[in-house]
Amino acid sequence: SKSLSDEENVKLFGKCNNPNGHGHNYKGKELTSFLRRLIDPVSGMVINLTDLKEYMQEAIMEPLDHKNLDKDVPYFAEVVSTTENVAVFIWENLKKLLPMGILYKVKVHETDQNTVVYKGEETISE
Repeated sequence: SKSLSDEENVKLFGKCNNPNGHGHNYKGKELTSFLRRLIDPVSGMVINLTDLKEYMQEAIMEPLDHKNLDKDVPYFAEVVSTTENVAVFIWENLKKLLPMGILYKVKVHETDQNTVVYKGEETISE
């Protein structure tokens, strides 16, 4: 985080803190988008899978695939590239392309032990 000192970054991010970047190779099974909508009685689908594949390509693969998030993706120039923020980025990009109200949640698996689920902005009470 540009907002923290080197010492604070080491303390907060541990082994994930690296001034030259810290990477993960995400695979299809490590990102899941959940859609919620009534099944169309004519097509029998919630959404045409060909359309969904194109939306995923535009919203996720084109901006993120084979990229250094901190250097190649303008969004992460000012936003720390945590998995939580990757999930927000994906949510926002998919939300722009999908029919209104269909996106239910985005799940990103960083490792076998770390998974982030994002459902859009929700108020968290203290």
